[in-house]
Amino acid sequence: MSSPSKPPFILVDGSSYLFRAFHGLPPLTNTKGQDTGAIYGVINMLKSLIKQYSPTHIGVVFDAKGKTFRDDIYPEYKANRPPMPDELRSQIAPLHEIIKAMGLPLIIEDGVEADDVIGTLARQASEQGIDTLISTGDKDMAQLVNEHVTLINTMNNQLMDVQGVQDKFGIPPELVIDFLALKGDKVDNIPGVPGVGDKSAQGLLNGIGGIEAIYQNLDKIAELDFRGAKTLGKKMAEFEEQARLSYKLANIDVDLNLDYSPQTLTPE
Repeated sequence: MSSPSKPPFILVDGSSYLFRAFHGLPPLTNTKGQDTGAIYGVINMLKSLIKQYSPTHIGVVFDAKGKTFRDDIYPEYKANRPPMPDELRSQIAPLHEIIKAMGLPLIIEDGVEADDVIGTLARQASEQGIDTLISTGDKDMAQLVNEHVTLINTMNNQLMDVQGVQDKFGIPPELVIDFLALKGDKVDNIPGVPGVGDKSAQGLLNGIGGIEAIYQNLDKIAELDFRGAKTLGKKMAEFEEQARLSYKLANIDVDLNLDYSPQTLTPE
């Protein structure tokens, strides 16, 4: 997979950076005894990314406090996650101030997730033919990949383009939402369809198409060549409502009404 040459627009999943820095580095404190390990880690990762790609436009996006529309339609969404530790929570506000002091655009939108802001900005940039690099450790973002949008994994610095999504998930980027809706996502507590795993989800999507096509062709599932296909049609029918709910939860909103655009997000 080739490296994009100096992409003009970088979107940073700040929440992904935050948790990676907190869990991946030993605890650090300043002279006042305040926790600083996550701050140190995030700033170093940002500096490394900027040094590597020299972006002319960049946005660092964090989740806002409080609930989102996904919590409204499914109260159990992400409910399996433990509360944020106090020693991490205390570092968020100082980190935001440091990012702003570095001259980087800091973005936080109430009522939606950072994913939705990133998705909307990536769509806007892509429609204008602007090559975009999304720095994240979140697999859900694979649904945003196209000829102009590439992911870079903050965990290992690996790039994922259209072929990379196909290699990792066994499906093209445009079917990633359907893939997550079918098999579910334990990290986000998205239920999916019970008993559907990677292989059966790939078989359904490559054999028939997305969720809509599947539910228009339930009778064709038994003809597909993967284990359990003969009886899967009945289960898909039984859990249709749950599959469609899971699709809504996994779907990144790329149509937010934002007060800024890729062109306005420039480092100072």
